[in-house]
Amino acid sequence: MSATATDRYRQFRRDLHRHPEPAWCEFYTTARIVEELRERDLDALHVGRDALAGGERLNVPDEATLSEWFERARDAGADPDVLDQLEGGYTGCVAVVERGAGPTVGLRVDIDGLPITESEDGEHVPAAEGFRSENEGHMHACGHDAHATMGLGTIDAVLDSDFSGTLKVFFQPGEEQIVGGKPMAESGHLDDVDYLYAVHIGLDHPSGEIVCGVDGFLAVRHFLAEFTGEPAHAGAQPEAGRNTVQAMASAVQNLYAIPRHSDGPTRVNAGMVGGGTATNIIPEESFIEGEVRGKTTDLADYMYENAERVLDNAAGMHDCEFEVELLGQAPSAESDQELVDIVGEVAPEAADVTNLVERADLGGSEDATFLMQRVQQQGGLACYVGVGTDHPGGHHTSTFDVNEADLDRGIAVLSAAIERVAETRP
Repeated sequence: MSATATDRYRQFRRDLHRHPEPAWCEFYTTARIVEELRERDLDALHVGRDALAGGERLNVPDEATLSEWFERARDAGADPDVLDQLEGGYTGCVAVVERGAGPTVGLRVDIDGLPITESEDGEHVPAAEGFRSENEGHMHACGHDAHATMGLGTIDAVLDSDFSGTLKVFFQPGEEQIVGGKPMAESGHLDDVDYLYAVHIGLDHPSGEIVCGVDGFLAVRHFLAEFTGEPAHAGAQPEAGRNTVQAMASAVQNLYAIPRHSDGPTRVNAGMVGGGTATNIIPEESFIEGEVRGKTTDLADYMYENAERVLDNAAGMHDCEFEVELLGQAPSAESDQELVDIVGEVAPEAADVTNLVERADLGGSEDATFLMQRVQQQGGLACYVGVGTDHPGGHHTSTFDVNEADLDRGIAVLSAAIERVAETRP
């Protein structure tokens, strides 16, 4: 890869890093990606509503939040014409390259940021070199700016190759809240994909290491449970109230008591809880924002069904009502061995790879699994690739960063895998 191309990708990644945005608010990010894609020789570009099954979106922010991020993107210089296509939180895009007969190969990259305040320490490279987040309280703390850059670079590499077939690159919003995968998977753009790659940088693998196939995706359900009761004076008439904090507390205790399952690991966490307005008022509203996970989709379903039972009984015990809303979800998935083998074949040839790991477990959740399952259920193959990088801080921490030399390595491996699968599995 030429020095000019390497510098261009580095600058693009840094631009995205300065403008991290949460789920369904990736206005600037999508607009910048589209701006770059329009300079490429694409055969189709689906933006916003055209890239998503809009009715499948979960946990969309309120209008005030969407408007705030929309205007922030406009002020940062995002193309107004592209922003018009994203209004209402319809973010993300799908780029299509058609190059004659051959299979349809997909690549999924995610584009959203996290609600984390980025480090200002002088040893933190983004702070030292002037591309720290400008959206205070949010940052790219998981490498999605690098993923989007690798997606762009992979398109360039394929356009400059003898690839024969169709390439689709899915720039997916909302991974961190596990809300963007399903709308993109059910958009129709996956229905003709024969082979799909997804990618993640880092994952505690060092620079120079490639994981040919990532597995161990925990299926997950995020939920919001809201309890409603009756207020009363806590001193004068406590018996007149219906205390939602009691219901919430009972639910929290018993969520953690859901029996583990013999079929595999399960998880539960009441990550955010709250309620009440004053010490002398019986609280009439309280909430739990939590999650359940399982090694398989069936195990996550088991946990979610039992969580609903616990919430219902806790509310009934304290004469309260409750409603539960599903905020996000993702199934489990496995990488297909055929594509794992292809990554293993091409990686040493394509880049300065110092170590290959055939398979590794993610140990968490990812909604690329919706896209993987969509392809697999239609008879295709899917694979999740790990590109190692020396990140000074852990994922989802204020000091996370990537070694930018690994962008080129990721682009080389992904594009070579795409070209090889088109050559060998038409």
